[in-house]
Amino acid sequence: MRRREFLGLVSSATALWPLVTRAQDGPKLPTVGILGASTQSNWSHWTAAFVGRLRELGWIEGHTVAIEYRWAEGHTEKFGKIAAEFARLKVDVIVTVGGAVPAAKQATSIIPIVFAIAVDPVGSGLVASLARPGGNVTGLSTQATDLTGKRVELLREIVPRLNRFGIIANVGYNASALEISEARAAARTFGLNVDVLGIRRAEDIAHTFETLNGDVQALYVCPDPLVNANHVQINTLALAARLPTIHPFRDYLGGAGFVSYGANNVDLFRRAANYVDKILRGAKPGDLPIEQPTNFELVINLKTAKALGLTISPSLLARADEVIE
Repeated sequence: MRRREFLGLVSSATALWPLVTRAQDGPKLPTVGILGASTQSNWSHWTAAFVGRLRELGWIEGHTVAIEYRWAEGHTEKFGKIAAEFARLKVDVIVTVGGAVPAAKQATSIIPIVFAIAVDPVGSGLVASLARPGGNVTGLSTQATDLTGKRVELLREIVPRLNRFGIIANVGYNASALEISEARAAARTFGLNVDVLGIRRAEDIAHTFETLNGDVQALYVCPDPLVNANHVQINTLALAARLPTIHPFRDYLGGAGFVSYGANNVDLFRRAANYVDKILRGAKPGDLPIEQPTNFELVINLKTAKALGLTISPSLLARADEVIE
């Protein structure tokens, strides 16, 4: 190489070096921390909806926003550790569900927290009010008038001569107590008997089925991170016991779940992205009102109905938003 060409290359490289350095030391991308209360697979379509909506709003993962994913896998004791890690990382927003919010609030009073799903955010102390949450927390409430009663009514409509049903719930989860109370009240209205099958950890599930009263004819499933992480096992054991199940969410029907009626969680996670967008653009979470679900769905699994020997009336099938065949 000629000396003049060599000097030219050196000069060009020297001129580019500050640009390369500036690119490497450029501003840190806004970072969203997703505190997944259940497993990555159980949350996959929720997070896909969330990330897709962010993209529509101009926040492209890896380009204009960074996303850190952590999974508690149904172990509530991990919530605090994950939230503390996000606080150390100084993420710009934490996205999670209601059950993990207390741990996140304990880890930080500064980083905004958005919950995509929460049963009773005011009653459980997550926020001060629906209109003005205050503090660093906001999000979407799944609380809706008489959803629990409608699920009990659906069980009564589907199961011939229903007299007694069981409620499986994580009794260590505050929102479960509210739902159990509502389900008991609905059962009294219809003259039905109820057995509560309490669990606190995954290892309790199989034992709970072993202690089932032989008169139980169906199973009402209360939602929480533990149940979400283990809903396939619950549905599989229920099918083996020939118990039709009713769930709050379509996402819980894996492993031969029977019927679900409740808010569309995919839609809620999409709407959670709207909160994140506003916060990243300068809004304060405490000023963003809590929103209610607007999209409800009834889903019936005909494969499970057939396995249980149950016939679904044409009128109920016509009311379903989705029929799994």
